[in-house]
Amino acid sequence: MKVMVAGAGPAGLMLAAELALAGVEVTVVDRLPRRSPFCRGFTLNARSLELLDRRGIAGRFLAEGPVVPYGMFADPSRPLDLTAMDTDHPYTLGIAQTRVEELLEQWLAEVGVTVSWGHEVTDLAQDGDGVEVTVRAGGRHHRQRVGYLAGCDGSRSVVRKLAGIGFPGTAATTFGLLADVEPVDPTDLPFGMTDGEHGTVFVIPRPGYVRIVLDEPAPPADRDEPVRPAYFQQVLNEVLGRTVELRDPRWLTRFSDSARQADRYVAGRVVLAGDAAHIHPPAGAVGVNVALADAVNLGWKLAATVLGHAPDSLLDSYHRERHEVGARVLRTTRAQAILGRRLPELDPVRELFGELAGLPQVGTYLAELATGVSTRYDPKIPGEHPWLGRLAPNLKLAMGERRTSVAELLRPARPVFLRFGDRVLPTGADGANGAVDSYHVRCPEHPELEELLLRPDGHTAWISTTTDPQPAGTLAAARATWFGVPAHFSHGTAEQTDSGPTVT
Repeated sequence: MKVMVAGAGPAGLMLAAELALAGVEVTVVDRLPRRSPFCRGFTLNARSLELLDRRGIAGRFLAEGPVVPYGMFADPSRPLDLTAMDTDHPYTLGIAQTRVEELLEQWLAEVGVTVSWGHEVTDLAQDGDGVEVTVRAGGRHHRQRVGYLAGCDGSRSVVRKLAGIGFPGTAATTFGLLADVEPVDPTDLPFGMTDGEHGTVFVIPRPGYVRIVLDEPAPPADRDEPVRPAYFQQVLNEVLGRTVELRDPRWLTRFSDSARQADRYVAGRVVLAGDAAHIHPPAGAVGVNVALADAVNLGWKLAATVLGHAPDSLLDSYHRERHEVGARVLRTTRAQAILGRRLPELDPVRELFGELAGLPQVGTYLAELATGVSTRYDPKIPGEHPWLGRLAPNLKLAMGERRTSVAELLRPARPVFLRFGDRVLPTGADGANGAVDSYHVRCPEHPELEELLLRPDGHTAWISTTTDPQPAGTLAAARATWFGVPAHFSHGTAEQTDSGPTVT
C-alpha cells in the first residue's frame, strides 16, 4: 500500500524519509517546478537537532552554520539562556530553510525516494480502502490510487481543502514586510533593532546582503499583492523618519499574525502535517521546527498502519498529540507577537514580563517551551518518572566493549527496549512483525535504570528504575498500546553499519 506525500517542504521530506525507513512505498509530489531559493525561516532549534540526531543526520546540518546559545521570547533585549535547557543541543543553529530542505531531500534520495517536481494535487476522493488522487503534471491530469495521502502542502493546503478539513482560528490583524536587500551605505542601518520615529526596524546579516523586517503601517487591501521595492523603500523611510537607500532587492514578501489550526490532523485516509495543519505568527521562528516534529510523530504511526500491525487508534494518537502541541505553539507565538508590539500601553506588561523572564527558572521554562524541548505526550501508562512521555535523553551506553547511545540505536526508526546491567532479557518470539529491538546495555551515569521502552520517535513509552520500579504487566500494556504486539522481544547483539546498529 503506497503513501503519497503532497509537498516537498520540511514536513513532507521528513515524513517521506520516516516512511521509507519503515519499509513503506512512498511518493512525493510538489506543485512547484523546482525548489524556491527564498525562505523566511533561518533557524533549527534544539528539539529539531535532537530529532535529526536520532536519525543519524544532525551532523550534516550542524556543519552548515553557526550555533547560538541564546534565544528570544518577544523581547530581544532580554535573551534567553539556552544552555540551561535539558538537551544535548543547548543552542539554535543558523541555517536557511532552503538548505534544510536540500539536505533532507539528499537524505531522502539515500533511502530510495525522489521528489516529483511540477506535480500538483488537484482532486481527491477517498473511501475505506484508499484515496484516488488526481495529479496535474505537464499540462495533463492523471489519477493514482494510494493507501493514504499526506497533505504537507503549506498554509493554503489544497489537500486540506479537498478533504473538507476545517481551519479555524484568528484572522490577521497586523502585517509585516520582509526584504532581502543591500543598503547602499551599510553604516546607515546597523544590525539588530533600530528604533525609528514611527516604529522599529530589525536588520539581520546574511551572506552578501541583509534581511530587513518591519511592521506594515496599514493592512493592505490585498494581502496577495506583491511587495514592490519602491513601496518597501517608502515604508522603511517612514518608519525610520529618514532615508536609507537600498539596492539589489533579492526577495520581498509580506507576513501576518494570523493563527489557525486544522480541526482534524487525521480525516479518514488523509493526514496533515506542517503548515497545512497550523499557521501562527512568526515569533520565535518555529515553523520549520514544528513541521519536523509533526513528521517524526506521524511517520512511524502511519507506517505501522499501512503495514497492518498498528494497534487500534494509533494513527488517531497523532492528532491527539500534535494537535495539543500545535495549540500550544499558537498560544505561545501569539503571546510573543503581542508582547513584541511597540505600543505604550503594553510597556508595563513588557517590563514585568522581562523581569520574570530574567529569573533562571522562568527563563529555562520559556526556552524549553519555545523550542519544544519540554514537549510531553500522554504515555497512557501510569508513572511519575520525569522522562515518561518526553523525548528520552541521549544516554551514553555500553554493550560489551562497544560504545553507543540512545540516538544511535534509534537510527532505524524502530521501537527500542533497553535492559540495564546484568538483568536477563525476556526470551521468545516478538510477534509476526518483530516490532521491538532489544539490547543489553550499561549506563554508568544512571545506575538506577532497570528497563526503558522507547517509541521510534524517541519518546519514552515506559520506564522502570530501582527507585521507581514498575510491575511487569505495565510493560506489556505499554507495548500493546503503542506497538500492538505480545510482550516478547527480539534481541541479540548490535553490529555497527553505515546506517547504525542492527539486530541479529
